[in-house]
Amino acid sequence: MTLEQLSILNYKNIAEAQLRFSPKVNCLIGNNGMGKTNVLDAIYYLSYCRSYTSGNDHSAAITHEAPLMMLQGHYTRRGNTEDIALSLQRGKRKMMKRNGKEYKRLSQHIGLLPLVMISPLDWDLIRGGGDERRRLIDQIISQGNKQYLDALIRYNKALEQRNSMIRHDYRDALLYESVEQVMETTATYIHEQRKQWIEEFAPIFMRYYNAIAGDQEQVRLGYKSHLSEMTMRQLLNANRDRDMLLGYTSRGVHRDDIELWLGSHSMRKTGSQGQCKTYTIALRLAQFEFLKKYTSTTPILLLDDIFDKLDEARVVSIINVVSNSQDFGQIFITDTNRTHLDEIIAMMSGDYVMMAVENGDITTIASHQEETQGQ
Repeated sequence: MTLEQLSILNYKNIAEAQLRFSPKVNCLIGNNGMGKTNVLDAIYYLSYCRSYTSGNDHSAAITHEAPLMMLQGHYTRRGNTEDIALSLQRGKRKMMKRNGKEYKRLSQHIGLLPLVMISPLDWDLIRGGGDERRRLIDQIISQGNKQYLDALIRYNKALEQRNSMIRHDYRDALLYESVEQVMETTATYIHEQRKQWIEEFAPIFMRYYNAIAGDQEQVRLGYKSHLSEMTMRQLLNANRDRDMLLGYTSRGVHRDDIELWLGSHSMRKTGSQGQCKTYTIALRLAQFEFLKKYTSTTPILLLDDIFDKLDEARVVSIINVVSNSQDFGQIFITDTNRTHLDEIIAMMSGDYVMMAVENGDITTIASHQEETQGQ
């Protein structure tokens, strides 16, 4: 799958841009704060219906004082063209269209345009709470499994209903029964899918980590879930009185987590900056491979300032990994250091485009086609 053209209007610091991309490597160079990441974030938005950097703060995506923002992407996917348009007005719901037809539910779009973004914000996967790592699990599985996404939506809705009843001190057992039945059914499926996922995902992750860091550092992943000890029904019954005191549902798959290990120690407690960064990059590259298999589509790969805080050996290893065009398709890379970008371009055959970004203005400064024509 490739993104051929991107139109941006009033997205963060980018007032307007009409961009054409290479099907292989696309480099964006510029100082920090100029808008490189915003280009990648706009591409991410078209895949996930949300910003990577701003989360659910939709108003933050609109250029200051502008009434609306619009993103339009022209893709080639499985031999067909896909035109995706997203618009957002202040104070109104976002609107997303596929080939001119509006989605009834945004969840219908998830998985159509698989994409992986590696960013400095991935630090939260190590240092952040379990919700960050659960989001990673859900994002990966949902793109290749619509049933999982549906179960997750229904579970979270039932969880909100149960928490609301607890806060309002409802005591009617029949009300709880109807909600908890949905939680039990969906939680069982979610837990099974997450368990299967970690068993397949962990070896892929370890392979990428070793490809970057070498075999001297041993890493592994674990799946931590209350449902490994009890069924959802047993958890709800056993913690009913406790939940009433706390004011929320304290046990369930909404508390699941991924355990991140470096040797016999927790990565979040013992890992250096370089090790933590290598860990998150390996997680994302494993995500890429997993999505490629289960969506039957090669995802777009976004690499945002990934070489910072890494020693030269790891930088070279990452360049060697991503420069394998047989495994990776279209790649977007941002950096303040052109040397890294030139090294990747030199190692990858095929087209490339390099763009300079300054204060939201984007200019193409080099491409494979231009150089070919000049020779």
